[in-house]
Amino acid sequence: MRNTRIVEMLEVTEAAALAAARWMGKGDKMAADNAAVEAMRSAFDILDISGEIVIGEGERDEAPMLFIGEKVGAGGEEIDIAVDPLEGTNLTAYGQPNSLAVLAFGPKGTLLNAPDTYMWKVAAGPAANGAVHIDASPTENVRNVAKALNRPVEDIVVCILERERHNDLIAEVRASGARIRLISDGDVFGAVATAIEGTGIHLYLGAGGAPEGVLAATAMKCIGGTFMGRFAFRNDEERARAEKMAQCDIDGVLTMDCLVNTDEAAFIATGVTDGEMLRGVKYFGQGARTHSIAMDNKTGTVRFIETVYRTGVEKFWVRMD
Repeated sequence: MRNTRIVEMLEVTEAAALAAARWMGKGDKMAADNAAVEAMRSAFDILDISGEIVIGEGERDEAPMLFIGEKVGAGGEEIDIAVDPLEGTNLTAYGQPNSLAVLAFGPKGTLLNAPDTYMWKVAAGPAANGAVHIDASPTENVRNVAKALNRPVEDIVVCILERERHNDLIAEVRASGARIRLISDGDVFGAVATAIEGTGIHLYLGAGGAPEGVLAATAMKCIGGTFMGRFAFRNDEERARAEKMAQCDIDGVLTMDCLVNTDEAAFIATGVTDGEMLRGVKYFGQGARTHSIAMDNKTGTVRFIETVYRTGVEKFWVRMD
């Protein structure tokens, strides 16, 4: 039953990726995002779940579907669902790497209903588990990861969102001797990439969206890495929403167990454009090919999955590596 649910959810991210990829390079991020949202919402409709969107496209009055609190599914197992139908709308619109269709799920009441505010984040893979802390300085985190990985600091690559708010962070990381992989969008990828061998990324630092933090924390919990966060409210309204929605100390350290309060969560992502972690959607004359990752905390498995859709054929072939 567990594997069946994983495959069903895989079909949801694949549907979103296939729809969004049609807009790759066309310069219209809204159209790409709308296509992903509509495809993902339709894919949920046929599943035998009673799902609630706890991380989604915003509040009900801001989003027509996949809004926070929306019920999805045809009825069945009660689960919490966190989604980002198209992480990296600009990346898709301009044909840049690492845009993804992403979701996480767990038993009802286990995923933090994070408000739409900023969160300072730190993430590192399993080999550096326990080596980083959200309250440590960037220099300390870099040195501790280098020590854990038995590498010189000069070999450590830190992923950071390219934003003005990170100017001091970037300067300190460079001063520490580490190298930096700046990304324009997509900080779920940035955090998760630290745990995937071959991406060349060892540490993630910086402030991004709090909802994306819950998605990244789910992946890191599944794969055995480290993720910590701390809310960075911009105004009293955001703080009030957090007080209403969050089950944790909103002024404290947001640990993985706070953000994802279960050992039965799962994280799934499908590539929309090519990247270090996943290949993007490839269309051919009679169908399309997708490439996904599925992490299951309950079974301790991480699967890379390639799916080939053939036009006019309902069944499709899945290869799990």
